[in-house]
Amino acid sequence: MDLRSISYFVKIANVGSMTGAADQLGVAQSALSRHVRMLEDELGVPLLVRGPRGVRLTGAGVQFLEHCQRVMRELTLVREEVRVQKGVPRGNVVLGISPTIGPLLLPGAIERAQQQCPDVFLRVVEGYSPALFDALLAGKIDLAVLMSPVMTRALTLRPLVSEPIVVLTPPQPRAARRFYTLAELAKTPLIVTAAGREIIEAQLRRIDAKPNIQMEVGAIEPIRRLLLRGVGVTALPVSTFRDDIVAGRIAAYPIADGDFQRMLYLAHPADRPNSAALVEISQILVAEMNSLIGLGIFEIPMLRHHTDQAKRLSTEPRSTRKNKR
Repeated sequence: MDLRSISYFVKIANVGSMTGAADQLGVAQSALSRHVRMLEDELGVPLLVRGPRGVRLTGAGVQFLEHCQRVMRELTLVREEVRVQKGVPRGNVVLGISPTIGPLLLPGAIERAQQQCPDVFLRVVEGYSPALFDALLAGKIDLAVLMSPVMTRALTLRPLVSEPIVVLTPPQPRAARRFYTLAELAKTPLIVTAAGREIIEAQLRRIDAKPNIQMEVGAIEPIRRLLLRGVGVTALPVSTFRDDIVAGRIAAYPIADGDFQRMLYLAHPADRPNSAALVEISQILVAEMNSLIGLGIFEIPMLRHHTDQAKRLSTEPRSTRKNKR
C-alpha cells in the first residue's frame, strides 16, 4: 500500500468512474485498475463495484476512503509546513463555525485574514457544534468554534467568550416584563433549534419540568423571520439577533433563576501539528472575538444601556443630576 495507490483510489472514488479518473490523472486505465487490485488484495476485501455507468464503493470502500482522505490531508499539511518560507503563512485552513456565531465573527475575521495572510486559503464549513466536533476528530476540518464542547484530550480548547442565552419574543408593550423565570419558561410554547432544546431541557430539569416545544427548526433565519412577523418565542444566545434587539424589532429577556450561558471555544485536534497558516488564522479569530467583546456584542443591549447610564450618573456631580431631573 503506497501513496500513489491511495491517491489513485481517492480520485476514482471522487470521480465515480475509472475512465474519468484516468483522463484527469493522465494515467492509463489499466494502470489504475492494477493499483486498485493491489489494494484489494492487500486488504482482502473488494473496494469498488464496477458497472456499465462507472464504479461505486462497497461498504469497505467507503470506510477505506475516509482513512485515505485523512492520509492525504495529513500529507498536504506536511507539504505546506515544509514549503513555508521566511515565516510567511501559506496553505489551506478549513474552519468550522455555527450559523449563530458565523455572521458576527466571519466578516471581520476574513477581512483581517486578507490583510495579514493573503497566501492562506480559508474555507469555511457551517454546522452546529456536535457535527463540527465530530468533523474535527475525523480530520475533516482543521479548526472550529464550538459551543460548550465535551472536554477531551483529543482537542486543544481555547476559551473565547461566555454569553447569556435569553428569551426572544416579538416586541412587547413597554414594562410588560423584565425577565422570565424557569417556571414561566416551562409553560411558554417555544420554537427552538436542536442545540437550544438540549440547553433548555438541561436547565428545566433543575425544577423537575420539561419545555413546551412548539416547533424545532434546523436553521436560524426562519426563527428570526417568525419573530419579525410577530409569531413565536425562542431562546437563543443574545448575539444571534442582536441588531434586531437593538432596533426594537425583537425583544430579549434574561432568565432570572437559571444559568443559561453558552461558552464558545476555539478548538483544533491535539494530535495534529500547527501549521503557520493555522496559527495565523487562530490568532485572527481570537483578535476579532476580543473586538466583538469590547463592542458589547455578547451582552443584553438593554442591560448594558442601563449599566452605562448608572455609571455615568455615579460619576456626575450632584448638581448636574438635579438639573437633569
